Amino acid sequence: MLYQICNGTVELGAETILKKINFEIRDTEKIAVVGRNGGGKTTLLRLISGELKLAKRDSDEDVFIAKAGNPEIGYLKQIAFENPAITLDEEIRKVFRPILAMQERIELLLEKMNREAGNISKEDTLHAKEIEEYTRLQEEFEEIGGYYYEKEYDTMLRQFGFTMEDKKKPLNQFSGGQQTKLSFIKLLLSKPDILLLDEPTNHLDISTIEWLEEYLKNYKKAVVIVSHDRMFLDKVVDVVYEIEYGMMKRYPGNYTKFMETKRANYEKQKKDYELQQKEIARLQMIVEKYKNTPTKVAMTRSKLKQIEHMEKIEAPDRFDTHTFHANFKPNRETGKEVLHVQDLRIGYDREICSVSMEQYKRQRVGIIGGNGLGKSTFLKTLVGIIPALGGEYSFGYQVDVGYFDQQMAQYSSKKTVLDEFWDEYPTLDRTEVRSSLGAFLFSQEEVFKTVDMLSGGEKVRLALCKIFKTKPNFLILDEPTNHMDIVGKETLEAMLRDFPGSVLFVSHDRYFIKQIADALLVFEEGMVRYLPYGYEEYLERKNGTYASSIDRAAYTGQDKERDTAFNKEDMSNENVVQRGKESYVLGKERSRLEKKLKRTEEQITETEQAIQEKKDEMMRPEYASSYAKLGEISLQIEKLESELLELMEEWEDIDQQLEKLE
Repeated sequence: MLYQICNGTVELGAETILKKINFEIRDTEKIAVVGRNGGGKTTLLRLISGELKLAKRDSDEDVFIAKAGNPEIGYLKQIAFENPAITLDEEIRKVFRPILAMQERIELLLEKMNREAGNISKEDTLHAKEIEEYTRLQEEFEEIGGYYYEKEYDTMLRQFGFTMEDKKKPLNQFSGGQQTKLSFIKLLLSKPDILLLDEPTNHLDISTIEWLEEYLKNYKKAVVIVSHDRMFLDKVVDVVYEIEYGMMKRYPGNYTKFMETKRANYEKQKKDYELQQKEIARLQMIVEKYKNTPTKVAMTRSKLKQIEHMEKIEAPDRFDTHTFHANFKPNRETGKEVLHVQDLRIGYDREICSVSMEQYKRQRVGIIGGNGLGKSTFLKTLVGIIPALGGEYSFGYQVDVGYFDQQMAQYSSKKTVLDEFWDEYPTLDRTEVRSSLGAFLFSQEEVFKTVDMLSGGEKVRLALCKIFKTKPNFLILDEPTNHMDIVGKETLEAMLRDFPGSVLFVSHDRYFIKQIADALLVFEEGMVRYLPYGYEEYLERKNGTYASSIDRAAYTGQDKERDTAFNKEDMSNENVVQRGKESYVLGKERSRLEKKLKRTEEQITETEQAIQEKKDEMMRPEYASSYAKLGEISLQIEKLESELLELMEEWEDIDQQLEKLE
């Protein structure tokens, strides 16, 4: 056991944040801490780091924090560079002082041993001790990465968006965001025994997040992560601690496994509780029926004792899914085309890139790419915040834009939440204003907080509340899930999937992109690509697992043999050769289309079966009064029927292509 908290309670002022928690870090575990915003996740990290103390014991329970030895604990806190005038390189190299000191000692010992080699004197005993020290230091030096720390340092700088030239710049020339990244790099390079990370993927682009995943998976020590990035947690962690209703529970496995286990545990406890309550009711009914019958006194006492000695099963706590909602319809519908962009040159003092794309009604286009490549600049250009440097763009018929900027979670205002919203919509009465704010979890006294008092997540909710009140039909969103907890992200995902308008959004949250986007705009160095498919297919093509699977299936070993035979055949008559080639190519194409047709027919059959299974599921008695479940199944049927229609159209298209070949 590397670290342990037993029955720990944390109080801040008069408020209890965490109550009687039990938490363990074992060996090199990669641990996620999940829960609602404000639930105590960051408080736990501060406790582990030593920044907070446990509340004093008020019972006979054992309350303690135990550590194996004296593990070094690394936690990314407020940026605090001692001397902002020194260079980036000088600041980062402070981390390597132990390595450099060890390297210097190894070199000194080596030099001394070389000098003494072959000399036999009364110093022999000392020389043996030095050899022993040299061997031990060599092993330790290798263990702490002494032979590759320079390479690791340079790799991290590049991954976090710095150049080798940046090494020479003083720290005060970097932005606040860049300084945060430098603090993060220092923390990773220091390799503490317990690495504490609070939202490590915030403000990192997808390629950097993917690199960080691999780094943490291979990190040889323990890691504790607070994050709302579900895909990141799935790929990195092997243990999940959930904080819910002030209590903490440990689950083995990654985030997806945790959710599966939690749901299964909930359903089992609910079922066991209901069965026990039925049994108690049955026994009590017998007692009530025979309590006044003299001959049944012994029996009724027995039944009462049976109830008394039962180990009572508690009713399970409901999932903490309290969240915002906005089931609105746009004021009006757009035409088929909602956005036309042609050679749009974007940038501030210089051109970053040029963009061309078309977006159509109800399409959801996700924008991905590295930081600084122009994603946010593109959106700001579309909504008129910054001017275009060239090219053209236009919105379609009756398009009403609702724009969310990631900076909306950072703005400052002394107004109350109530006044901030009311000033935006002065024609609403008080009841309408309170109702709109209540839908986004601003109720009772919450509406009298000033905007400056709100957390980042609360500011995002307020901004979305104001945007959705305009009832736009085209949402343009720049990092809308930053500062949201997982339940909030899932809520926004559901809202955007059900939204009858169009969506254009920037995000680094891969799970969110996967759930929402049906097309992608990929920003790369010097170019922008429009892809008419979602994130999963993008990854498959990028990783080479998709790469023309249809053609691969059609091009069999037999085809290759025919190719080889054809190429080797010596045909003197060029016309015969040409006709043979044409015939072969046509035959190959026919074979490919026939296989594709057969595969599509199989998919149609499978989809039809899936629709029927879902319809049968709707008839199950246990769902008769569960409107939420019936609604969920209905949406699944609707999605399957849409897929079936697409497959039928695809089948018809392939069939027509075969007819043309004939």
